[in-house]
Amino acid sequence: NVPSKFWLKNDHPKKTSCGGEHSAVITENGRLLMFGGNTWGQLGLRIKPSARKPTSVKALKSEKVKLAACGRDHTIVCTFHGSVYSAGSNQDGQLGLGHCDKSTCFHLLRPFCDWAPIKMLSAGCNTSAALTEDGRLFMWGDNSVGQISFGDEGFAAEPREVHVGEAVIWVSCGYKHSAFVTVYGRLYTFGESANGRLGLQEEQLANHRIPQQVQGVLGHVTRVCCGGEHTVVLTEKNVYTFGRGQYGQLGHGTFLFEVHLPKALQHFCNSKVRHIACGENHTAVVTDSGLLYTFGDGRHGKLGLGEENFINQFSPTLCTRFLQYAVQSVSCGGHHMLVVATPRPAESQEAVPEKDVLIADYFLESSFTKIIFKNKFISPTPPSPLSALSARARHRDRVRPFNLLLIFKTLNSIQFYLYSAKSHQQLPQGALYCKVDPTIIHFGSPLDFYGAPQGTWERKKLRRTFARSHKSFSRILRTPARSQPGGRGTMCRESGVPPGCSRSRPPVNGRLRMRLKLLRVPSLFCEISQKSVLIFFSPMSPGSQDVFWQK
Repeated sequence: NVPSKFWLKNDHPKKTSCGGEHSAVITENGRLLMFGGNTWGQLGLRIKPSARKPTSVKALKSEKVKLAACGRDHTIVCTFHGSVYSAGSNQDGQLGLGHCDKSTCFHLLRPFCDWAPIKMLSAGCNTSAALTEDGRLFMWGDNSVGQISFGDEGFAAEPREVHVGEAVIWVSCGYKHSAFVTVYGRLYTFGESANGRLGLQEEQLANHRIPQQVQGVLGHVTRVCCGGEHTVVLTEKNVYTFGRGQYGQLGHGTFLFEVHLPKALQHFCNSKVRHIACGENHTAVVTDSGLLYTFGDGRHGKLGLGEENFINQFSPTLCTRFLQYAVQSVSCGGHHMLVVATPRPAESQEAVPEKDVLIADYFLESSFTKIIFKNKFISPTPPSPLSALSARARHRDRVRPFNLLLIFKTLNSIQFYLYSAKSHQQLPQGALYCKVDPTIIHFGSPLDFYGAPQGTWERKKLRRTFARSHKSFSRILRTPARSQPGGRGTMCRESGVPPGCSRSRPPVNGRLRMRLKLLRVPSLFCEISQKSVLIFFSPMSPGSQDVFWQK
């Protein structure tokens, strides 16, 4: 889930594209690098089963590649000479070769040699699209639900022009639907109409197999992106989403799982967005300042929000791993994402993320109230405590709200940092400070536990970790705080239990047990160093905090 980096010596990546299980990268020198699964030959590397590292396509070395688009199991590319090549699965004619046989290497599409230069390519599940410089749109492949707008025909094995009546400037192919934008800023959608992914009025759904204008988008549309079952639209002033949103890919919160008409994202109403991308069940947005936001399905780490954050995000969440970079573009696939970013120049180090999105790397070393942004410490505005939590956690917080340490509610897992006795004056309100012997404890997060799917090995592992952690944590609290080295109550480093006590039944201190009862901790974590243990808690009410300190 931590974004990885691979370097291309003396040849920087320029454009990227993601498919179902494969990816394509185009460098500044026109090289095409492919990697990922190659079950259907979508990498164009002939019989090679897969490529774990970016591999240059030798068959296209004689021509510089300008564009590439990855579908679910196929790939189409365009060179600077105007030639279009395709490879991969071809069960519905999505390669445009005039037949339905798969191809494990790139083959030339003859019709495009006689037409205008290609401006843009797009690939969906089993569909393909090409847009020329003069605004002509060509589509081919599966047409079972009208996703290439050719009436009742089942498929088209060769590129055919879609007659729009206006010049087209942008096109996008989704899983079972498609969309394009005209030169006048009008948005048209067609294909599968379930779950509101077309954004059309009810009276328009009967003709979903032909392109129809979407009326609910205000302003001049500049881009559109189609995902698995949702659509994202970019205008000059805002971002609109509609369709299915059960994983949060619409970004409208936890209560809107399906939107049939375009709905603006309030998160970006005051910031300019320059790039959008859709995966199967997740969405990525890049602002004008180079910040990356992701939301939707969090499985497999495709949101890039941290090693332990695999929960779904129902609202745009800042990807803090890229704060030191200016994100140029992003591509979303079935279960992964590619980001092209450059280091921020020195003069932009003072840049601050927009508005209420300051949920970047919180470092406990900085008095718990600072964030670091390009080596500059900035005092943040308190973020929304529900901004990065799962639906289960948000419901719990609404029923039993926190009134302490709201800044830590953005953390989805327990973070460990070391403290010495000198940092006692830096502790926030609501921290218990006592001295214990050196002990190592791994305390799991309730959000990690409840966020893991039932029956998975992650949840079983967290359940075992939870049991061990609670047992060890309770044992430490039962140990008298003023224990001297070697004296009564000192923890044995080898066994982890107080001297003279059996491993199965540690001593019970009634006064400290009362402390545990008073905590009533829905989420609890501790910090341990050689001299101290730090316990953070969230009392049920302000009054219980006073009672706790008295005890």
